[in-house]
Amino acid sequence: MPSVAEAGGREGSRELSAPRLRPGTPERAGLDPDELAHLVQEVHELTDGDRPWAAGTVVVAGRGPVIAAEEAAGWAVRYSAYDEETDRGVELPLKAWVPMSVHTPFDLASLTKLFTSVAAVQQLERGTLGIDARVAAYLPDFTAAADHGITVRQLLTHTSGLRPELPLYDCPSGAARLALLRAEEPVTEPGGAYGYSDLNMLLLQHILERITGRPLDVLVRDGITRPLGMAATGFGPRPGAAATEDQRTPWAKADRGMLRGEVHDENAWALGGVAGHAGLFSTARDLAVFCRTLLAGGSYGTARILGPEIVELLLAPPGLGFMVDQPWFMGGLAGHGAAGHAGFTGTSLVLDPATDTFLVLLANAVHPRRRGPDSGPRAAAGTRLSRAVRGA
Repeated sequence: MPSVAEAGGREGSRELSAPRLRPGTPERAGLDPDELAHLVQEVHELTDGDRPWAAGTVVVAGRGPVIAAEEAAGWAVRYSAYDEETDRGVELPLKAWVPMSVHTPFDLASLTKLFTSVAAVQQLERGTLGIDARVAAYLPDFTAAADHGITVRQLLTHTSGLRPELPLYDCPSGAARLALLRAEEPVTEPGGAYGYSDLNMLLLQHILERITGRPLDVLVRDGITRPLGMAATGFGPRPGAAATEDQRTPWAKADRGMLRGEVHDENAWALGGVAGHAGLFSTARDLAVFCRTLLAGGSYGTARILGPEIVELLLAPPGLGFMVDQPWFMGGLAGHGAAGHAGFTGTSLVLDPATDTFLVLLANAVHPRRRGPDSGPRAAAGTRLSRAVRGA
């Protein structure tokens, strides 16, 4: 694998381009049409019944530059509230239900981390950020991270030892939230075991904003979404997005009522909607462009957001921000270097360099209320796509 210095040194040495996505048949994509038909049918079934896995879903799957399946099912808005006495959603009048569309934006939840990670490796490629540099080199005022020698690599690989989250939503002011984050010490030795933490991406956000002098939403827009033509992707609010949760204590951490177009994650909300770990909204088609760009080595059409060597570094096990070969949400796509992420609201994406395939499954699975984790449907969709590759 090339070093960051080698990858950065070749930046701009050649112009890269890649075909843009286009709709096509499974056969044109080199995929089995029967397996894709089953995939679409099963995605529809996720929204069936009075207690569906999700009120609505959108799936996009393809191979190479061909979108072989793109389908919406169910409802972007179905409930007005959650009734804790009956443990059911309070349905709106049927005429007020909003059908799901392939163009519906979703609250991406933790898929936001992928964009923060790409923004970080862009700085690696430019030489303004060192992957093994200590957080203290950029954020000396984050004294706890500095004292424990946490590095940028440890943030990106979730090996910093930081706990999963902090109750920033309970802080009375922005200054109090910042003080809490600055003082947070790791609970295990940095550089040791994997421990997934939103705090890693919050620290990374502060590093990126410190070294560039620009806020994260601008870095994502100017460095990723605008050059790729992802016009439907950005931090909220997004009034037309799929609804999420009737957010109330005790099952949630804040009392905000039914949410639509406002970030679901309580900490991201407390931080004003722009956070390294959550806050982005997007559509399935835009995320397919993001997948295609990485599968093509960082280029899409005439746009280039990363070089091939730095994409390789980004996606190589264990992944920088990306999860690699995780069957719990990738299903049968896992095992040969597939990379991606899942989000709490019901979102996921997987890109598989070995077969040049991608799968985006978006759902408002927390509408009208969050439940215990169930990634079985995401894994099943990944297995269907993997069978479509083998059966083609």
